[in-house]
Amino acid sequence: MLFARDIGIDLGTATVLVYVRGKGIMLREPSVIAMDRNTGRVLKVGVEAQKMLGRTPGNIVAIRPLKEGVISDFEMTERMMRELIRKVTSFSLFKPRLLICVPSGITEVEERAVIDAGLQAGARKVFLIEEPLAAAIGAGIDITEPTGHMVVDIGGGTTDIAVISLSGVVQSSSLKIAGDQFDEAIIKYIKKKHNILIGERTAEELKINLGCVFHKQEIISTEVKGRCLLTGLPRMFTITSEELREAFEEVCERILEEVHSVLENTPPELVSDISQNGIVLSGGGSLVWGMDKLIEARTNIKTHPADDAASCVAYGTGKALDWLNDMQEGTINLSRRKQMI
Repeated sequence: MLFARDIGIDLGTATVLVYVRGKGIMLREPSVIAMDRNTGRVLKVGVEAQKMLGRTPGNIVAIRPLKEGVISDFEMTERMMRELIRKVTSFSLFKPRLLICVPSGITEVEERAVIDAGLQAGARKVFLIEEPLAAAIGAGIDITEPTGHMVVDIGGGTTDIAVISLSGVVQSSSLKIAGDQFDEAIIKYIKKKHNILIGERTAEELKINLGCVFHKQEIISTEVKGRCLLTGLPRMFTITSEELREAFEEVCERILEEVHSVLENTPPELVSDISQNGIVLSGGGSLVWGMDKLIEARTNIKTHPADDAASCVAYGTGKALDWLNDMQEGTINLSRRKQMI
């Protein structure tokens, strides 16, 4: 008899990571799905669908069904999840139980959409866990202790900032500003300063390879191709890391303001713990060069990225799968409301 395994899903705006209990992270795919408009058939999911973004003919649509950390297209999210779950599971007599990560600022309606999408995708039961808690668990923090820890999770669509103690979130904030806004900032900056339009994928590559949010001693540069807005023709130009730092200033300022706000509203005893334990960064957006240095300079609190920050939430979700039975019985609740259907 074959039993379904428990599955943890980091349902990110930019990337979906699927953790199978007992096996680890089995899948890491971009949150993109491509579909034939005429037949309604799903053509590609993940990497192959991402290659189609901005390159599809009229009968094919390639979209990101998640926006700013939540579901913007329910049907497409459900079909994407179904396809990804199918990739990591073999035939089973029982449907799997899902543990899905959600931003800490999610509304009840948005929670309902995530749970329904999980059930429609073939889950037996769906549980939710807040992303900062999953990130803390993945970073190796013992969240059960009566000690304050601060986690700043900068993903693709949202930045979640939370103070955690005794297996719960004491103070938190969720900003709809993260990695995608860094990409948009690059596009706007280049358009304004160089009169050249570049695509989202080019902007993302610049962010990863050249982007920085803190002063670098050595300024590096690279050549980029885009479409000149004056002539409409392709044009190559040079951009430096210092220019990108300038482009990121406004986005970084919003994140720093929110970190400061959360610290302001945190009980003094926990702030004392945080100053001793430091701030932990997770999520792909936290990997932009100098993010830890910038937050440390502004808060005077030691800041460090978690090991494998981009996968931190997925590993935390995987570890939390061990508590699913307790969550089902109601003895443990890793979100602010009961999240089991």
